[in-house]
Amino acid sequence: MGKGGEKGGESGEPEAQIRFYTWEEIQKHNLRTDKWLVIERKVYNVTKWANRHPGGQRVISHCAGEDATDAFQAFHINPTLVQKFLKPLLIGELSPGEPSQDRDKNSQLVEDFRTLRKTAEDMNLFRANPLFFSLYLGHIIAMEVLAWLMLSYFGTGWITTLILACILTTSQAQAGWLQHDFGHLSVFKKSSWNHIIHKFVIGHLKGASANWWNHRHFQHHAKPNIFKKDPDVNMLHIFVLGDTQPVEYGKKKLKYLPYNHQHEYFFLIFPPLLIPVYFQIQIISTMIRRRFWADLAWAISYYMRYFITYIPFYGVLGSLSLLTFVRFLESHWFVWVTQMNHIPMEIDCEKHRDWLSSQVAATCNIEQSFFNDWFTGHLNFQIEHHLFPTMPRHNFWKVKPLVKSLCAKYGVQYEEKPLGKAFVDIVGSLKKSGDLWLDAYLHK
Repeated sequence: MGKGGEKGGESGEPEAQIRFYTWEEIQKHNLRTDKWLVIERKVYNVTKWANRHPGGQRVISHCAGEDATDAFQAFHINPTLVQKFLKPLLIGELSPGEPSQDRDKNSQLVEDFRTLRKTAEDMNLFRANPLFFSLYLGHIIAMEVLAWLMLSYFGTGWITTLILACILTTSQAQAGWLQHDFGHLSVFKKSSWNHIIHKFVIGHLKGASANWWNHRHFQHHAKPNIFKKDPDVNMLHIFVLGDTQPVEYGKKKLKYLPYNHQHEYFFLIFPPLLIPVYFQIQIISTMIRRRFWADLAWAISYYMRYFITYIPFYGVLGSLSLLTFVRFLESHWFVWVTQMNHIPMEIDCEKHRDWLSSQVAATCNIEQSFFNDWFTGHLNFQIEHHLFPTMPRHNFWKVKPLVKSLCAKYGVQYEEKPLGKAFVDIVGSLKKSGDLWLDAYLHK
């Protein structure tokens, strides 16, 4: 049980009793029906409120029973404002003799990381450049207009259609990186403005759901590459990832697919089908099942605009075929860029690391160049993005030296590689995991 205490106010009257808790007790409250969090040594019972959390209840569940201070700071652009929602949930504090970090985490590393974050704030690295994002949106809209002008002038020949598909694919991919910025609240100072423009970009420009993206992507950021917590490593038994899952599958004689060939069938399944099949089914079913009617309206506006634009040129069937082909091409772009930073890195069960160590273990960077920045939407700075998800992407390069220095100080591996090698490493990692599975399946 937590220990109680009282504080006297200035008038001498006793205030509400403050309860003190140990980490041992707090860590018991990490269940679906019983969730406690610790933020800056204060203990909150978020069990009933979790379902109303704008980022989804699962991301809170993943941090239950832990110190969530750094995750809380990372996801909220105005933590002081959010405190008003936390105040009614406060149930006590850590006992005075308890460390601020759970599970023997390196307290000095944690403090140094928080100092680094404060330095970044003092350098105004969390302040967005409006011109950057205005030009970025402008170049996406310009590609949409160019595609229509090409059809109007050159007609619907094969060469024109192929060029058109490439332009629309580029527009869709870049809109995907832009919605990512607004989804992470990294453009405007007010969350509400980020949410509004996010719905416009992901809904009207891409035909997807903002809420679906938020609930899925924030889990990934909170617990990257952690089985049962990061949805991005839930491969539905199609692939086995990392070093431990393949051995586990092999020992249990699980063979949903010939995983020793997964580095080969990866090309036939993952890049071509993720967006046009899996994501489309997920998005539509989620909007209907969870009644995200506003998101559904935005998505419908995208499809109305698309078909009004292209049916006069291609007809209904031709327009559908063009859209499917564009989704097919975009899916390749998306998969190679998003997986190069994560699949080759450590993928395992929960290890309860500190924020810096957990994020860096699951991510790597790609060398900087103008093309790499544009092609990946600055996700070539994946480490900095994961450490500071609300930081505008054009400032990642400025905080990078500070992050590398802190990693070097504590022996945390900071990995950076060329773009081509990053692509090759995806396949190499899948082959390694497949070989581990085969060895365990045959001999253990």
